[in-house]
Amino acid sequence: MSARTLMIQGTTSDAGKSTLVTGLCRVLARRGQRVAPFKPQNMALNSAVTVDGGEIGRAQAVQAQACGLEPHTDMNPVLLKPNTDIGAQVIVHGRALTSMDARAYHDYKTVAFRAVMESYERLCRQYDVLIVEGAGSPAEINLRDRDIANMGFAEAVDCPVLLIADIDRGGVFAHLVGTLALLSASEQVRVAGFVINRFRGDVDLLMPGVEWLEAHTGKPVLGVLPYLHGLHLEAEDALPCARSGAASCHALHVLVPVLPRISNHTDFDPLRLHPQVDFRYVGPGEDIPGADLIILPGSKSVRADLAWLRANGWVEALQRHLRYGGKLIGVCGGFQMLGQAIHDPLGLEGNPGTSVGLQCLDVTTTLEAGKLLRRVRGVLSLENAAITGYEIHHGVTHGPALAHPAVQLAAGHDGAISEDGRILGTYLHGLFDTPGACMALLRWAGLSEVAAFDYPDQREQGIERLADAIERHIDMCRIDALLQPRQENTHA
Repeated sequence: MSARTLMIQGTTSDAGKSTLVTGLCRVLARRGQRVAPFKPQNMALNSAVTVDGGEIGRAQAVQAQACGLEPHTDMNPVLLKPNTDIGAQVIVHGRALTSMDARAYHDYKTVAFRAVMESYERLCRQYDVLIVEGAGSPAEINLRDRDIANMGFAEAVDCPVLLIADIDRGGVFAHLVGTLALLSASEQVRVAGFVINRFRGDVDLLMPGVEWLEAHTGKPVLGVLPYLHGLHLEAEDALPCARSGAASCHALHVLVPVLPRISNHTDFDPLRLHPQVDFRYVGPGEDIPGADLIILPGSKSVRADLAWLRANGWVEALQRHLRYGGKLIGVCGGFQMLGQAIHDPLGLEGNPGTSVGLQCLDVTTTLEAGKLLRRVRGVLSLENAAITGYEIHHGVTHGPALAHPAVQLAAGHDGAISEDGRILGTYLHGLFDTPGACMALLRWAGLSEVAAFDYPDQREQGIERLADAIERHIDMCRIDALLQPRQENTHA
């Protein structure tokens, strides 16, 4: 018998789909169910390397953790990584195939859908329950033709759907009623109920609206999830907008520029949450304040983002920062930017050519067609601290600076540390995840007494807290009914 399947779709992006899927996965796993997450198509620049050596959306890796599983490429068979405003790299079953503009990808969807169904069927043979996450909103009627991310998938596999909406945005009843109204008749029948997310205040005051919604649509509201202040789950793609961390004058001040194609910004979640770090993203047009540490993040379009740094005053700011004794880290694309030059002979990021780097490290990078995907363990050169991480990058870096590596890996060396010890470059994502490595890096950056902070434990506590909230505020009896074997399921 194939796995029972429930799909979570949202009225908008960031309505809470990833959150609800993560929480439900943990609730069912705690009950002993063999459960796995699935997202047919994801568009995100935050990604993770899987146990089978591929690449999937970061949110699905977190959902796998909620299930007690290693992430696998079948959990997100199609990943789109935007590299321009109208195009994206297309990753299928964990491997980058090519880049396409939106029109070309629309034509490609019939091929992509076959990959989606292959992964879904493999997961069905391995697990009892699949919790599926949609993308964006099913009411995007311009994308209905050949849809593989929302109702197109739900109709193909004949599964029930829950719609989730974010009341904190305002207009929650309009979002739910309007979304339902824009669905086809068969899709409307497929919607088994609603979930309202991020509610603040006295839920009794919401009940008249809930009762009206149920009467108007004939669909039950399965729960109202409260606004969980301070909840941390790694973001699927949206960049945290608020400044976070310690505000004390004794804190370590850390800046990260918001590149137009910033990728894997979840690398910095341990710093955002660290009680001794005053962390700030600096966006376009904002003043660049003084800091102890500046980190150049990963990028999906390294040469274009390097040009953006120059146009937005970052070259002068970095020179001033280093002149006054600040520390500088480049991660992945940021590491490539720190070198003498970036060569793109194949035109992987646009027109073939070369960009002059920031010339902070004596290395040169050549972008190549193959993408390196691997999970690694090693030792940070700073204090010989153990470190785990993963690599996702095009390009090979050479140069004399590599003689002073940032990380010693079993398979060789990674990155570089400048001769004066103030600049560090690395290809490793997850640089701050391992507690010992994080402490060593913060000491290097200037924090004299570093408090122990276990980010993986914080991430696990967030999943547990979310699952507890779902147990309290969602009607799990109705969820269980939706997950009955298909011949007994009257909602699909």
